[in-house]
Amino acid sequence: AELGLLAGADRVEGCIFGNGERTGNLDVVTVALNMFSQGVDPELDLRDIVSIGEKYTEFTGMEIPPRTPYAGELVFTAFSGSHQDAIRKGMAARTKMDKDALWDVPYLLIDPHDIGRQYEGIIRINSQSGKGGAAFILEENYGLSLPKAMHPVLGAAVKEAADKAQRELKASEIYDIFEKQWLKNGSNLKIVDLSETHVEGKSESEIVETTLCRAVVSWKGKQISIGEKGNGPLDAFSSALAQTPAPRFSITAFHEHSVGTGNNTSAVAYVQITCEDGNQYWGAGKSTNVGRAGIDAVVSALNQIS
Repeated sequence: AELGLLAGADRVEGCIFGNGERTGNLDVVTVALNMFSQGVDPELDLRDIVSIGEKYTEFTGMEIPPRTPYAGELVFTAFSGSHQDAIRKGMAARTKMDKDALWDVPYLLIDPHDIGRQYEGIIRINSQSGKGGAAFILEENYGLSLPKAMHPVLGAAVKEAADKAQRELKASEIYDIFEKQWLKNGSNLKIVDLSETHVEGKSESEIVETTLCRAVVSWKGKQISIGEKGNGPLDAFSSALAQTPAPRFSITAFHEHSVGTGNNTSAVAYVQITCEDGNQYWGAGKSTNVGRAGIDAVVSALNQIS
């Protein structure tokens, strides 16, 4: 049919979703949107394909198979890790482009919004999903932009949960995994009390600002009072932890961003620590206080040590 149109045919005959009196009917929706994807106006209003599909099912009593081109439930969905990663990168690239830029995202022939579909279901997570899929879900739904180096550990935690559940995981379940594993994990180290004091002093002709951090922490159930100075809250707290039995470590990566707007804005910090034995662990912290988010991320990282 499409080759016939290219050869000069002025019309084609068919049925919505290819279901007519008998078999073998042309699916006019597929042909029209194939033309649309190539920049040809099919002169059919298909901007709300979801409603069209609902009416079709209501009037005929027939279901639309989930893999039906354009209208199927799973058409704009990727479970495969490599596909998810390509889509995630393509969608990220579009945020830096002009809004009128041509659509060019791997595995997505057209912009789902053009036919009334949404982005939310593009990447769905099961046990076969890759390391970047879960990170995409957290960024799209919760504004959490995890550093790429943290994607593998998140992906492993989500895959384990999906294997156990033997089903696809919802976005809220993925967030719950992240929250439990990184934001609320108090298995080894907990902060009981924390205070910071900013101190100004002189070094030769320059004024030097330091932070004095005092804290009461619980390490495996035992409370310990600690205190140390540093270049800032994170440096001071990390140095003070040397006064506990916690493993010695150095911070080898730090990322931070904000989520929310106005009075509801919070800072989210991601910290990678490298212990003396060479093992590396990622932690995450979230707080309305920028300095506290980084401190919580260090605590989170230490709590990843089994």
